[in-house]
Amino acid sequence: MDYIPRAISDTFAKRLQGKKVLVLLGARRVGKTEFIKEYLKNIQPDEMLLLNGDDAQHVELMREQSVTNYKRFLSGKSYLIIDEAQRIPEIGSKLKLIVDHFDKLKIVATGSSVFDLSNKLGEPLVGRKNTVMLYPLAQMELAKTEDFLETKARLEERLIFGSYPELLQYDNWDEKRVYLNGILNDYLLRDILSFEGIRRSGKILDLLRLIAFQIGKEVSIQELGKQLQMSKTTVERYLDLLTKVFVLYKLPGFSRNLRKEISKSQRWYFHDVGIRNAVINNFNHLNLRNDVGELWENYLIAERIKYQQYSNRFVRNYFWRTYDQQELDWVEEEYGELRAFEFKWQQKRKVKIPPAWVKTYPDTQHKIIHPDNYLEWIGG
Repeated sequence: MDYIPRAISDTFAKRLQGKKVLVLLGARRVGKTEFIKEYLKNIQPDEMLLLNGDDAQHVELMREQSVTNYKRFLSGKSYLIIDEAQRIPEIGSKLKLIVDHFDKLKIVATGSSVFDLSNKLGEPLVGRKNTVMLYPLAQMELAKTEDFLETKARLEERLIFGSYPELLQYDNWDEKRVYLNGILNDYLLRDILSFEGIRRSGKILDLLRLIAFQIGKEVSIQELGKQLQMSKTTVERYLDLLTKVFVLYKLPGFSRNLRKEISKSQRWYFHDVGIRNAVINNFNHLNLRNDVGELWENYLIAERIKYQQYSNRFVRNYFWRTYDQQELDWVEEEYGELRAFEFKWQQKRKVKIPPAWVKTYPDTQHKIIHPDNYLEWIGG
C-alpha cells in the first residue's frame, strides 16, 4: 500500500520547533507512527532518537529525571520522538526539563489517549507545547490519490467501513469487517479500560450501541442511564472518556436565547462510521439497510470535522431545533458568522430551510448537502 500524504504535513512542520513539544494526538491506528516515519525519512538516523512508551527499556531510559541523564542519550541529537508518550511516568515534567535545557532539540510526543496525555503534559508544559490532531483518512487526503469517478464509486464502501488507513490494503469485505472489529475491541476500548476505575467493557459497548442507534437525534443522559442501569454521573463519565479517546463526538444545541430553541440537549456522532457499524455489527450493503440517512449524516459530520481541523479553522459546531420540531442538522459559527446545513441522502423533494430559522437569523447562509455536492463541502 502506497503512503497517502496527510493533510497535517504543513501544519506539523511549522509547529515542530525548538523550545516546544509538538503533541500529535489521535485514535489508535489512524497512522500517527507512519506519519512520523514518513516525515523523518530524509533525516539522518544518528540525528534522532525514537522512543516508545510501550517499551520497558525506553521507559527505564527516561526514568531518572536529570539533565545529566538526558545528556547521555540526547547529545548531538536534533529530534526526540516519543510514541505513546502517556505511558511514561511523569512525562510532562520530564519533557519540561528537556525543553528547558536542550534549546535546539525538536520534540514530538504522540498519544492516543487525550485524557492521559493532556493531564500528564498540560500543567508542566504550559507555554511549551503545540498540538496537532490526526484523524482517520479524510476525503481531502484521498482526493489526491483518486479521480472523481473513483471517489463516487467508493462512497458506499466508505459509508460502511469508514476511513482507517489500513483498510486500503484489504480487498475483501470480510477482511475489512474483521479488521474493524479488532480496532474496536483491541485498541479503542483498551484505552478506556486501562483507565483507572473502568472495568466494565460490556457496559461501554452497550452504551456505544445505544448511541449508534440514535445518530441525528437528541440523546437523554438520564434515559441512557435507565436503559443501562447506571447512574447519570457514570454515563456522563463514560461518554466523556469515549470523547477523549476519539470514538465519539458531542454536538451541542444552538441557541441565542430564543424561547422556542432547544439548547441544552446534545447529539452524538462517531469519529468514524466504520467503528459505528462495528459497534452494531452491521456491514450490509446500503440497499439492505434502513439507516442510510444516519450513516450519511455521521459520515458528513466526521469529514467536516477533519476538514475544519486540517484547514486550521476556528469553528464552533451545533445542531438546531425548536420545541415545535423545526430543525437543522448542522450549524457553524465562525467569527460571529452563522452557516446552516441540512443533510439529505436522497433529493426526492425540495427541502426548505425552517421558517423559524430564517426569521430569527435572516442573514445566515444555508445549504442542503447531498451526494451531488458533498465533496466540495468536505474538501474532497
